[in-house]
Amino acid sequence: MLSASRRAAAVAARRTASSSNKCYHASPSRMRSSLLPSALANGGNLTGAAATAGDSFRQPQRAWLSSLNEPTLFPAIQMDESALAGGGDDKNRAYDDRMLRSDVRTMGTLLGDAIRLHHGEDVLEMVEKMRNMAKKSRRECDSSASRLGPMADFASNLSAKELGVISRAFAHFLGVANAAEAHQRCRRLRMDLTKEGSEGLLGALHETKRDSTAGVLRQFLSGEGEGNEKKVSKKELFHSLTNQTVELVLTAHPTQVNRRTLLEKHSRVQSILNEADSLRETGTPYQRRLLDDALRREIASIWQTDEVSRVKPSPQSEAARGTLVIETVLWEVLPSFLKKFDAEMRDAMGEEHGLPLEASPFKFASWMGGDRDGNPNVTPDVTREVCLVNRIKAAELFLGDVRELTGLISGNPPRRDYESEAMDKVRERAGKDSRAPFRSYLHPVATKLANTAAWGRQELAKLHKKNNSGGEYDEKPSGPNVTLDEVYLSKEELMEELLTVHQSLCDTGNAVVANGRLADVIRKVSAFGLTLVPLDVRQESDRHSEALDCITKYLGLGSYLQWDEGARVQWITQQLQSKRPLLRTGSWNDAGSNDFFTDTARDTLETFEMISEQHESSLGAYVISQCTSASDILAVLLLQRDAGVEKPLRVVPLFETLDDLNGAAATMEQLFSIPAYVGSLEGRKQEVMIGYSDSAKDAGRLAASWAQYETQVRLSEVAKKHSVDLVYFHGKGGTVGRGGNPNTFDAIVSHAPGTINGQFRVTEQGEMINQNFGYSDRAERTLDLYTAAVLAEQHTDRPLPTKEWKDMMDKLSEISCDAYRRIVRGDDRFVPYFRAATPELELSNLNIGSRPAKRKATGGVESLRAIPWIFAWTQTRSNLPTWLGVGEAINEVLASEDGTTLRKMYEEWGTFRTTIDLVEMILSKSDAGIARHYEDVLVTDPAAAELGGEIRKIHDGTESAILDLSGHNTLSQHDQLLLRLMEVRNPYVDCLNVLQAETLKRLRKEEEGSEEEEVLKDALLTTITGIANGMGNTG
Repeated sequence: MLSASRRAAAVAARRTASSSNKCYHASPSRMRSSLLPSALANGGNLTGAAATAGDSFRQPQRAWLSSLNEPTLFPAIQMDESALAGGGDDKNRAYDDRMLRSDVRTMGTLLGDAIRLHHGEDVLEMVEKMRNMAKKSRRECDSSASRLGPMADFASNLSAKELGVISRAFAHFLGVANAAEAHQRCRRLRMDLTKEGSEGLLGALHETKRDSTAGVLRQFLSGEGEGNEKKVSKKELFHSLTNQTVELVLTAHPTQVNRRTLLEKHSRVQSILNEADSLRETGTPYQRRLLDDALRREIASIWQTDEVSRVKPSPQSEAARGTLVIETVLWEVLPSFLKKFDAEMRDAMGEEHGLPLEASPFKFASWMGGDRDGNPNVTPDVTREVCLVNRIKAAELFLGDVRELTGLISGNPPRRDYESEAMDKVRERAGKDSRAPFRSYLHPVATKLANTAAWGRQELAKLHKKNNSGGEYDEKPSGPNVTLDEVYLSKEELMEELLTVHQSLCDTGNAVVANGRLADVIRKVSAFGLTLVPLDVRQESDRHSEALDCITKYLGLGSYLQWDEGARVQWITQQLQSKRPLLRTGSWNDAGSNDFFTDTARDTLETFEMISEQHESSLGAYVISQCTSASDILAVLLLQRDAGVEKPLRVVPLFETLDDLNGAAATMEQLFSIPAYVGSLEGRKQEVMIGYSDSAKDAGRLAASWAQYETQVRLSEVAKKHSVDLVYFHGKGGTVGRGGNPNTFDAIVSHAPGTINGQFRVTEQGEMINQNFGYSDRAERTLDLYTAAVLAEQHTDRPLPTKEWKDMMDKLSEISCDAYRRIVRGDDRFVPYFRAATPELELSNLNIGSRPAKRKATGGVESLRAIPWIFAWTQTRSNLPTWLGVGEAINEVLASEDGTTLRKMYEEWGTFRTTIDLVEMILSKSDAGIARHYEDVLVTDPAAAELGGEIRKIHDGTESAILDLSGHNTLSQHDQLLLRLMEVRNPYVDCLNVLQAETLKRLRKEEEGSEEEEVLKDALLTTITGIANGMGNTG
């Protein structure tokens, strides 16, 4: 027999001899030709200089293991002595950082291999050359645009095809780096929980984190928090936790630039990295080799996958993509989180204070398929289709769960002298002699769920036949038609049957069984219902006014549009009190109706007809965008009543612009003074949506944030006066410029006191859906953050600002708004500059959303939606909408006698400090040198170029103002994680910015329809995706 060493040598020889016959080859030189940031390629600190591979890793010696010449997820990590000396947390963090660097290094090397294999060594050398130039320019700390000169010269000599390939290299590297960083966050969460468990804590949720539900609970119970937390009784906390609700509304806002195919591949990469963590200590060489091969295949597949969406998505496909995160992640993560939540409540407050089975800490809704504001592709039939598909999906998911339960709950409780109405009910259906009564009881439930899915397909096929269209669920239903009495339409019916089983198990001594998988399914019914996600309908107010104008003309009453506000309100109020309908259904399509009804009015009226047809919980709210008056709200209520909607959708005004926000309190005051309207409110509850995106686009970030704060305070006072329970719906995007805040916990707690009160409804948009819920660990942490924040907000003392501070905010807002509008609205040079210096005009080629970039086909910046407005500035690293106007306001006040007051506000008022710190964070991610490069390459109008210079001076002044107010020496100096990440990413994003500017220059000169134009368009879209990945957001 061969010795172990000789066997190893033989294996090595066989692998070497056969390597040339494999579909891929392992080049010995790949170690030094990988797409790796220097900070990740070395074993030192993130900001250290590049080191040799030997400084970081010890190469495994056994031939059958992967070596550094064959990239591996299992290197031998060599720790710094300083990290080892730190012990405990320091050692774990240092190891975790090293593993991140190792993972990124391995994937960068594999990506380099794929490039070499498919495009040759010359192309890989081009990528490396440009990367090294970017690293050098960053090392020399030159912030001027001239530092980009060598890269720009290099890019100018590339062919169109080479521009595309090199852009793909940097874009894909940033994509896989994002996957590795997301995995690292999940790994750290697991490490933290393991540590808590080893210290005797429960370890379900993060008890030692101030922004975790477990941590907040214990802070309030002990009264020993970091801020203004007070000691709160168990009774109060239990009441808060069992009554609070967070509703997450998934929207189709087009900010997710990565194709679904690539998102799925990145998710698989994270799964591979997750499995590698578990195999590092216990895996066999063979298991590790299989995992290395799996990663190699995934990276190779990523490189060969087209990153450009070739077809604009339909609203239906947007909806399907949106609900995928519920089907694949949240369906199991939510009940898992609630089980941990329940365990933490019991551990902290006693067994009697667990989470009730039917409590709904979370609800979900969607705008995908219902949001028709400025999107003509969302028709009444589209909404019908999405509602049906959602019901089919929910029924199929619950069918799988119930079938699983029939296998798990197979027992037959012995007959004893117990009284159980629930068990009697089970035996009545199952039969007194059934040997598996629970299984027998659940079989009809499964049948009815199967019928529900079949009914949905049946109705969908009818809809598609009517429209001569097809879809995913169009297979012909087998068997006879399913009738409504054979299906579940109400979640309460399904809930009652499951609760009967649960209660009967508890009554018969089987509580441990009842509180297992069955409890999970009951919690899913509570959260998702039978519609998976109810759809909100959204439409702009002008469409309703137009429809009523057509109706009044048709009825011979004159023109509604020509009436003043008082006449409109009076007429609508009279109609609401009348039981006589204004129109017969479909009369707008009668012969001769063209004289009265426009096409858009017909679409609006047919939308309300569609609403009247929907079954319970298919739809949620009716949101009115661009709402400016009480008649805008009353109009929607009237149109629902006239369409015969049995249970009208709650009508939600959306106040967006600065003027709308400032007038919102007066609008609702008038509305709440109308008995007919208040009488229509179910439970006297009114929902109001606050628009963060458009208000910031209209007035600038500082003025908008203060208007949003003040509006919520004033609206709450109006609602209290009229004994109305007010719920706010926060329309926030992922970026700071659209109301977002990466620190979810602090963002919620910083809301005006008395405005959340345990009810928080907020949009989750575009790329944020995947970032927050695309992976199970991250999704659970996001649910934990929301729960903790809404609980903390209810019990954290946050007094309203003093009159002095409010006056100061009014002053800051006025100065900043004037400065912002002076550039954006008042300077004739601005629009030419914006359209030349950014890829705004080209963004419409991105097939990432079903709706147009503008609400109306005509118009300038004012008609542009907030997303492409933010998106374009983010691409050029300017981020202008977030900071423009802020510096002017701060500098003017600091130079006045009010400077001391402003500094005190920053130190003592958390809401104001959060706003300023967010602007500081965005400035730290901005780069005036990059923005200047776009100007140099793309702006040919001298006047526009002159404005660009003025804007850069404002940018520099804003940086100085923020540093002066915050007392910081450098931007974001306390956010070391952000600074390290940006230091690693900046060279790669720099390359993409230079490539993008060059591509834009050529594309704007290229003959339309040429082959070269198509190649350049692809290259441009690739750079857009890559920069978005590098910056971490889009719009």
